Amino acid sequence: MKISVNKNLLVEGIHHVSKAVSPRTVIPILSGIKFDANEDGLTLTASDSDISISYYIPKYAGEVENIVLHRTGKIVLPARFITEMVKKLPSERVNIEVQNHLLTSITSGSVEFNLHGLNADEYPRLPHIDEELSIFVPSLLLKNLIRQVAFAASTSESRPILTGIQWNLHGNELTFVGTDGIRLAKSKITVENQSVEMVQSVVVPVKSLNELNKILDENEEPVEILISGSQLLLRTNNLLFYSRLLEGNYPDTSRIIPQNSKTKIVIETKLLIDALERATLIASRDRNNVVKVSTLNEQEIEIYSFSPEIGKLSEKVGIYSLEGEELKISFNAKYMLDALKVIDSSTVEISFLGATSPFVIRPIGQEGTIHLIVPVRNY
Repeated sequence: MKISVNKNLLVEGIHHVSKAVSPRTVIPILSGIKFDANEDGLTLTASDSDISISYYIPKYAGEVENIVLHRTGKIVLPARFITEMVKKLPSERVNIEVQNHLLTSITSGSVEFNLHGLNADEYPRLPHIDEELSIFVPSLLLKNLIRQVAFAASTSESRPILTGIQWNLHGNELTFVGTDGIRLAKSKITVENQSVEMVQSVVVPVKSLNELNKILDENEEPVEILISGSQLLLRTNNLLFYSRLLEGNYPDTSRIIPQNSKTKIVIETKLLIDALERATLIASRDRNNVVKVSTLNEQEIEIYSFSPEIGKLSEKVGIYSLEGEELKISFNAKYMLDALKVIDSSTVEISFLGATSPFVIRPIGQEGTIHLIVPVRNY
């Protein structure tokens, strides 16, 4: 392989695919990035077995020549070194040449360095995806959907299925659900579905979605989503993102979402965030950041926190409205803050069934999104 490639495009491609490289892999070749140059362009690929990312740099972009191809070929180069070195090269072009015994020369301007490569024929193949089920979601909308629910997934491996986000596709409706057993986030959107009659439910590791969210552009370009067997593929113009799916039965979360309420309050989102952040400065971390909220009247609630080591805080916070019964409830303020900070609406409605039942946060104007939190029974 011998090519000359635009440095900025190479840096961008390496940056994207390197997110699939695990620093702790026990398979040596997976610590590298595969470079595959052919007559059409250069493809970069990285994988950690759970996630695989492939990024394509076309030979031409309009009349601009991104890549000058002298000799086709492929090589696997150590991700740790190639990622940092390419960013620091001085010229706008990077020349890559594989020489004898897989030794690879990389030059740019007056800089030249050599890396020992690995045989690309030994690199694992990308998963095969059956393209029967295909849906399209604008990139920015998909990013927002991930942001709305990813934080609620579990970080504990005691129940591996909860470390994923459930995707439910029914007709043109795509729903994401995340829960760790104490809180839940759910958001749904309408999508362009090429197979409207198909119903699909899969669980995607939240780790995969967090990495995907870093890669997706904040624009309206469509992302094609394909689901097949144990694999998920997301495809854009120059990027392929593969993720394995989690096996097991995701809990039926619809049963835990209350369908009615005894108390409802409507409050400004930022006002509540600010008050809860002040309360958590006092709330004892070893007692799970517990705060207590009490309704006072139709215009105010009280937020109270206490720590035996620090002291206590009591704050009256204005609300837009109160419906129903008086209420006193305790909960982990961090869980509510996590939910409030991903909500785009300036106002939220919070519905309570009682002091010991899960309560639901609904952004005003975002009908497809809800957040649920289980209260603390003892304060």
